Amino acid sequence: MKILTVIGARPQFIKASVVSAAIEKSSNLEEKIIHTGQHFDTNMSNIFFDQLGIPKPHYQLDINSGSHGSMTGRMLEEIEKICLTEQPDRLMVYGDTNSTLAGALAASKLHIPVAHIEAGLRSFNMRMPEEINRILTDQVSDILFCPTDTAVKNLNNEGFANKPVQVLNVGDVMQDSSMFFAERAVKGEALNHVPDTDFIVATLHRAENTDDPVRLKAIVDALNYIHKNILPVILPLHPRTQKVVKSLGLTLEMLVLEPVGYLEMIWLLKHCSAVVSDSGGVQKEAFFFKKPCITMRDQTEWVELIEHGVNVLAGANTQKIIELTQAMLGKVIEDPSNLYGGGQASQNIVNILEKN
Repeated sequence: MKILTVIGARPQFIKASVVSAAIEKSSNLEEKIIHTGQHFDTNMSNIFFDQLGIPKPHYQLDINSGSHGSMTGRMLEEIEKICLTEQPDRLMVYGDTNSTLAGALAASKLHIPVAHIEAGLRSFNMRMPEEINRILTDQVSDILFCPTDTAVKNLNNEGFANKPVQVLNVGDVMQDSSMFFAERAVKGEALNHVPDTDFIVATLHRAENTDDPVRLKAIVDALNYIHKNILPVILPLHPRTQKVVKSLGLTLEMLVLEPVGYLEMIWLLKHCSAVVSDSGGVQKEAFFFKKPCITMRDQTEWVELIEHGVNVLAGANTQKIIELTQAMLGKVIEDPSNLYGGGQASQNIVNILEKN
């Protein structure tokens, strides 16, 4: 079976690293990879292929600028051409980016079956472009690889139980990746000025925060306060966020880094005291490394982390971010329910693909 895989953003590179490795061991599956170019900075893209051992993409589209509609449309057009050339048996997509939606739409219009890894996630906030992408991708997929029971319930609530599709909880491939690469994590030259312990890792890139000057200023004020009064804050800064911060004249008083590779990020997560983030994936990675997480969003698709008290929602409220950070420091994180499958998701996915 020939599988055409579409990836384009940092979290997708990480997920693909373990799934592609499992596919490579299968005598029944052949994979070709399309990299849309959505993340084009070297530290956001190429370094992940080098560090994680992902097979080099067979197709590199370099589509990384423009509006959501423009990017998605250009990707759709190019992926359609590749589908017509390759004639795959199945197309596979990850997560909730523009690359995800473009791949799913291109394949479904050509009647190529679509498998969606990380299906069924819902933040119930339709102002988030990611929410639109994941809902539409699920609608045109015939195999929905869910990471949690909550994701399965979301799809069943939307009527998927009555559709001719497979809705399967296979576990979370991000946990596979975190477990596999944990021992290879390195501090690296990029982290020379980072203390060995007693610091907070922050990430900031979500459009709902960076596109709103009021929210962005409130978050920057909180991170600056935490850095000066609680613990040092280490902020690997997304290029897009860096540009917005500069344009608004905001001052970042914490330790700001260029985007780091995955192994460096794993090192930061292993050695930090807590995580303050607006990322989806980093919320889970914090949990995998038993660190409390303060999420700078109003909703999260990872509701089970909230329910288990290991993650809290602070929105973009300066005081709330500060108070919850203080409250969560030192919290003991456990996983008695094995929330994300225990590191078997990639092999579960391959086993199912081989039967389809």
